[in-house]
Amino acid sequence: MSGVNIQQLSIRFGSNEVIKGLDLQVHEGEFLVLLGPSGCGKSTLLHAIAGLIDLSGGRIEIGGQDMTEAEPSARGIGMVFQSYALYPTMTVERNLSFGPRVSGVPKDEIARRVQRAAQMLHLEPLLDRKPSQLSGGQRQRVAIGRAIVREAAVFLFDEPLSNLDAKLRAELRRELKLLHQQLGNTMVYVTHDQVEAMTLASRIVVMKSGVIQQIGTPTEVYERPTNLFVAGFLGAPSINLVPATVSLKGDAAQLDGALPVRLPAAGLRDGQAVVLGLRPEHVTLADAGAYSGVVELVEPMGNHQVVWLQCGGQTLSALVHDGRQVEAGATLRFDVQLGQLSVFDQASEQRVTLGEVG
Repeated sequence: MSGVNIQQLSIRFGSNEVIKGLDLQVHEGEFLVLLGPSGCGKSTLLHAIAGLIDLSGGRIEIGGQDMTEAEPSARGIGMVFQSYALYPTMTVERNLSFGPRVSGVPKDEIARRVQRAAQMLHLEPLLDRKPSQLSGGQRQRVAIGRAIVREAAVFLFDEPLSNLDAKLRAELRRELKLLHQQLGNTMVYVTHDQVEAMTLASRIVVMKSGVIQQIGTPTEVYERPTNLFVAGFLGAPSINLVPATVSLKGDAAQLDGALPVRLPAAGLRDGQAVVLGLRPEHVTLADAGAYSGVVELVEPMGNHQVVWLQCGGQTLSALVHDGRQVEAGATLRFDVQLGQLSVFDQASEQRVTLGEVG
């Protein structure tokens, strides 16, 4: 196994600086997911690790060795792209074995590697088929298998599931997670899909405009977003964001807006403009709730409903799991879980560290 250490990485295309002095440590054996919107630099960063683009500055180490100027073939990486890029005239077995054959690996060793990858990825019945005879999911398994057969120290995935339908994506997500558990290799995975990030990652790196916004476990990034961008990017439905103004009253702070709340004063300033962040699952319908709202829309989701409420000029979403019948136009009472509330400074958009919420 090998880790990846990136120091002060800068990448510029003409006058456009895509990556700006980025530092990142990928630990040995972890599944690190680079998450962000299109154009945020996540694929560019992955391609830099692979040695596929020139750097404007900085240093890349893989397995403790300086690989900044090394050729891709010398970096000990296996890469899986969004497109399958299989050789159409070769069988699955020949596609899997192509890299080791070119590298001069002995035949019996190639056979062992191919058999191992085929078992892991359920490709054994398909070894004699050509890519045109495979489904999209099967083709992507072959593409992943090629990386495994190389026995690379680091695997790089560039949105490998984005061309598949929802059912296949879910199946391959599970297989990738199991594959990581079996192999234990370092994996770096690029996606704009938060579900992939949350389900696959040991840690998530959230990026915006070539700058890392937050690094943490899926739980940390979801429950304690460091700024408004991260808060709004993760979660479906999106986090409820409600503007408020702080009024300090001794050791307490009154936050007035569509959702008036009272919090400890620590971390807040009198007159400060803030934004309250509350996940839909932390908005709870209750007959004697402290707040009320008018139902604007109900979205049945099978095992739960998403209920959209108009409250004080703001639209809020709540997840309802108790099977109650909710109709548009009804007025409902609800409570919020203050212990799960995030508060962001409106000017800086950064998270405010609050005192203990009782």
